[in-house]
Amino acid sequence: MNILITSAGRRVSLVRAFQAELKALVPEGKVMTTDFNIRLSSACHVSDKAFQLPLVCDKNYFKLLLDVCLDNNIKLIIPTIDTELLLLAKNKDLFLKNGITAIVSSQEFIGICRDKRQMSTFFLVNDINVAKEYSKYDYELPLFIKPFNGSRSVDTFIINKHEDLTEYHFKNKNLMFLEYLDHSFYEEFTCDLYYDKFNNLKSVVPRQRIEVRDGEVNKGITKKNMLVDYIGEHLKHIDGAIGCLTAQFFKHITDDCIYGIEINARFGGGFPLSYAAGANYPKWIIQEYLFDEEINSYNDWEADLLMLRYDDEVLVHDYKE
Repeated sequence: MNILITSAGRRVSLVRAFQAELKALVPEGKVMTTDFNIRLSSACHVSDKAFQLPLVCDKNYFKLLLDVCLDNNIKLIIPTIDTELLLLAKNKDLFLKNGITAIVSSQEFIGICRDKRQMSTFFLVNDINVAKEYSKYDYELPLFIKPFNGSRSVDTFIINKHEDLTEYHFKNKNLMFLEYLDHSFYEEFTCDLYYDKFNNLKSVVPRQRIEVRDGEVNKGITKKNMLVDYIGEHLKHIDGAIGCLTAQFFKHITDDCIYGIEINARFGGGFPLSYAAGANYPKWIIQEYLFDEEINSYNDWEADLLMLRYDDEVLVHDYKE
């Protein structure tokens, strides 16, 4: 019963969490990884075994991934990047036929998550406020501009003055002009949500984003606030959602106004904080999909746990190009 974390990159903490939980339940189990360049992936160096695969867009990617799984007794696949989710969901049956479960949501739900406009519609259907989208010919300042299909805060802009707008903003069809939610009035939360195999919500951990680096939380704190009950009420069941989802919300500082921003159907970079607080999603995945155990609702995680990230090193001896 081995686990494979794909596109592992720098996710050392996620690899170590799965190693600890798998070892406790399956002492002989191993957590393995893949990456485009395993020599330069810190997570691949701390995993039990690593395999170099081409980029997910390569036509041979899924055949090679399946071969790795079959050759190494892989029973669970944990994807970590947005670009592989939809393709993995499309090939989910291929893996299931070979006794391998990819912990990935349905194609339909991933498609919603990958398109910010569809995501806005999803939130509205679930009675959750969203930032207003403006026409590029009729808008109000300040503006927040972002791609409808982007990630990691790439190509995002805060526009306070008309002269800050350029031809690029108007001609790039991927960019959306949105109502700006001022951080002077709104707190930003990334919430780690766990959905069981029946698409039911079992846990919500709001993490307040204090500082972000390269689109990933660098300083954050767990908060047991109204978002727990709010998400439990509005998103208690999502068709097609399984495993860890990472949802972003803005909450007004002085009143109960909440805006839904986006959902990523995967583990987020800041999940190690929720894990440290006691929300043991890696263990639940192992229990659900390797032992067919039912997961109970869980809210007994540690509130007000502050995470201050810093750079650490993985040293590789006798490294050769």
